[in-house]
Amino acid sequence: MSLAPRRLSTKRKFVADGVFFAELNELLTRELAEDGYAGVEVRTTPHRTEIIIRATRTQNVLGENGRRIRELTSVVQKRFGFSDGAVELYAERVQNRGLCAQAQAESLKFKLLGGLAVRRACYGVVRFVMEASAKGCEVIVTGKLRGQRAKAMKFGDGYMIKTGHAGQVYTDTAVRHVLMRQGVIGIKVSIFLPHDPKGVIGPKIPLDDVVTILEPKEEIDPAALLAAQEAAAAQAAALAAMQQPMAPPAMDPAAAPVVPVAADPMEGAGF
Repeated sequence: MSLAPRRLSTKRKFVADGVFFAELNELLTRELAEDGYAGVEVRTTPHRTEIIIRATRTQNVLGENGRRIRELTSVVQKRFGFSDGAVELYAERVQNRGLCAQAQAESLKFKLLGGLAVRRACYGVVRFVMEASAKGCEVIVTGKLRGQRAKAMKFGDGYMIKTGHAGQVYTDTAVRHVLMRQGVIGIKVSIFLPHDPKGVIGPKIPLDDVVTILEPKEEIDPAALLAAQEAAAAQAAALAAMQQPMAPPAMDPAAAPVVPVAADPMEGAGF
């Protein structure tokens, strides 16, 4: 993603873009964790690169009079070698944080850091996600939860697809690591998004196994259908008869006028 003058091959360009996105995401995850960081989107135009930061508390991301967003812009510009004005950072608010796995993972992380019990914190996240019209939710917490023995706990509700194309499109997943005093605890939050024809809160693509049963059409009585066809045929015949040209009336030979025949001039002359 660096705007170096040398031209990269297509393979190297994709690798460079992936490394740029991974490092940028890691930077913003550590810097904006307390502000509900929920992902980043990079849009490249011929003139500049736009970076859209999604968060639940955008006012904290912007800072007082936009000071914090300018600091982040300067850090990104110096780290990746952008020229002045070639990169812009924007903050976008998450519309429904109950359907954002990253926001819920950060929320659960700070609940555990605050000393809340694991079961209570996880069930609170699951309930909040399901109340946000999600189809399903699953929270997995692993590590030394109680005692010295590490174990895993799984909390779930609703419907969850993990394989196939639907698992890639409909499932939003986030992973976080919590640095507790007794060790590291891993958090994985998976949310099964609802179907939305407008594509606002969920994917537009319907699930493959969803079958919509339509109401059957009303059956028409054969006798009524035959009567309607006969009536239509009679009406068409009457209309055709009215459109035919009428023949002139026949004249009576007796009433015909007598036309006088002029005498032949040759006959009068004796020829």
